[in-house]
Amino acid sequence: MYQRPEPLDIENIFDDDEIIVTKTDLKGRITYVNDVFCKVAEMTEEDAMGEPHSIIRHPDMPRSVFYLLWQTIEAKQEIFAYVKNLAKSGHYYWVFAHVSPTMDKAGNIIGYHSSRRAAPQAQIDAVAPIYKQVLEVENSYANRKEGMEAGFKAIVDLLEQNGVSYDEFVWSVANN
Repeated sequence: MYQRPEPLDIENIFDDDEIIVTKTDLKGRITYVNDVFCKVAEMTEEDAMGEPHSIIRHPDMPRSVFYLLWQTIEAKQEIFAYVKNLAKSGHYYWVFAHVSPTMDKAGNIIGYHSSRRAAPQAQIDAVAPIYKQVLEVENSYANRKEGMEAGFKAIVDLLEQNGVSYDEFVWSVANN
């Protein structure tokens, strides 16, 4: 069984032309990883297969971001997101992720697919303080579920205050 490492303040970098690819089943268990994933996450294919995709969730990431992600892909829509991941060594790496459902010919979701590129530093600098603020909201609750719901509300409120949808926010960061 995989044991989550203690996070270290050391970043794993990968090239702009490299793409991390993973696939999961309906419950988010990893069914495929490519060699770039193995290199950046510092895992073998055997380490990752069958494990929940959340094994790479960095504790700096608000749970509410993943709540939004799951709501979106379960609704048969794609989503783009900035994500800070945790490598097996405890190092971290930032990605700009594209996550989408995989569907059969009848339109039923049979799994999920994620392609991720290295996130440019300017984009990380734009989202990291927001994630920190949302995480503080989440952590202010003793009950994790209530904290996640409050964090999600903080995200929705922030988007409403700025008069943008989630997609508009993501693309405004991506295009700066």
